[in-house]
Amino acid sequence: MEEYTVFNCKNGDDVVRAVKEHHVSFIQFWFVDILGTLKSFQVTPKELEAAFEEGMGFDGSSILGFTRIEESDMVAYPDATTFQICSWRPTERPVARMFCDIKNPDGTPYEGDPRYILRKLIEKAAQKGYTYYVGPELEFFLLTDSKTPQPIDSGGYFDAPPLDMGNDIRREIIFALEKMGVDVEYSHHEVAPSQHEIDLRYSEALKMADIAMTYKVIVKEIARKHGCYATFMPKPLFGENGSGMHVHQSLFKNGKNAFFDANDPHSLSAEARSYIAGLLTHAKEYTCITNQWVNSYKRLLPGFEAPVYIAWAQCNRSALIRVPMYKPGKEQATRIELRSPDPAANPYLCFAATLGAGLEGIENGYELPAAVEENIFAMETEDLTAKGIESLPGSLHEAAELLEGSELMKNILGEHMHSNIVNNKRIEWDEYRTHVSEFELRKYLPIL
Repeated sequence: MEEYTVFNCKNGDDVVRAVKEHHVSFIQFWFVDILGTLKSFQVTPKELEAAFEEGMGFDGSSILGFTRIEESDMVAYPDATTFQICSWRPTERPVARMFCDIKNPDGTPYEGDPRYILRKLIEKAAQKGYTYYVGPELEFFLLTDSKTPQPIDSGGYFDAPPLDMGNDIRREIIFALEKMGVDVEYSHHEVAPSQHEIDLRYSEALKMADIAMTYKVIVKEIARKHGCYATFMPKPLFGENGSGMHVHQSLFKNGKNAFFDANDPHSLSAEARSYIAGLLTHAKEYTCITNQWVNSYKRLLPGFEAPVYIAWAQCNRSALIRVPMYKPGKEQATRIELRSPDPAANPYLCFAATLGAGLEGIENGYELPAAVEENIFAMETEDLTAKGIESLPGSLHEAAELLEGSELMKNILGEHMHSNIVNNKRIEWDEYRTHVSEFELRKYLPIL
């Protein structure tokens, strides 16, 4: 494999120096809108110094959920620590990228910037002495093209070639990730035909949200080079498992895992138990953030390994939250796994909303209910009621209503972001609700 350089720039001077040494031709400035759609513009090396000092202005009214046209000026300030050369681009006169923080013309942070919202929650955790780590598992499908959901293989969970036809594609994706300083733990074929997973090593939350966006770009670009289409759509294939983004999370304090307690039967500290309770208590309120599309609720159905029941367990993967079994000597690995998010979520807002719910549990000493180790999917309605197990919202409409009524999510997201997401999701639901589908035409047109 060809050699590559992983950069560790601290400031603008480091970036300018790296650009000159590596003959970088353009630098892409990246940021995301409220839904997590990547936005980008390119600058030439000669513009870099001014960009670090003054930022680069752009029209915010053209970015979804950013601002009104009468107050449209926004400024993008590049984050030097995110500088890396784009590994999927040609190595001759390479192209680099940096993530940006979006600010108002007066230099204050812009309240509609998802990166800023996550940074605020991280700072809130830091004031309590916590560092927030996450490790997402983003699943995706490889299809023949973007117009028809046609898989490229019929493989299943952990299948090897020739049943797994995406092995070489995953291999190239991993190399491209490593070239950009992203640590990969392992990869494999998932349960559904042509479904894949590449697991990223956990990292601090803001860095991981940037990595998640980079991961999505690399997966799509490498797939395109191989003549197929990669999608993070939660449920592209009828009757098959959908794609999830299980989010492993933990809090560290003074270099130690604040979630670990050797004296607890589940090896969980009081902080961890209250954190989990916060996630369970507010699960319905943040689901519109972690599962933000109409299609997300085609995945969140019983019977397809997707967690729809608000409960926690250690071994039980039918619960919303799983606590991986503790292994002696692995105190640092103690964590919780939130299983409901999907890979089409905005990672910045997903991590912010879940951290905020967990911190709410810690701050208010939420009591954690008993773990549910039985297969919840097999339970009857009476059993669920008896155990007090509720379900996540069943549609985007229901999720948006619960998000709108949540004071906690309004505090976490801010008034601007909260109202914009609710309004956007209502519009999406109305478009879906009024659409005459192929199913309806096939079923009703011949008989009515």
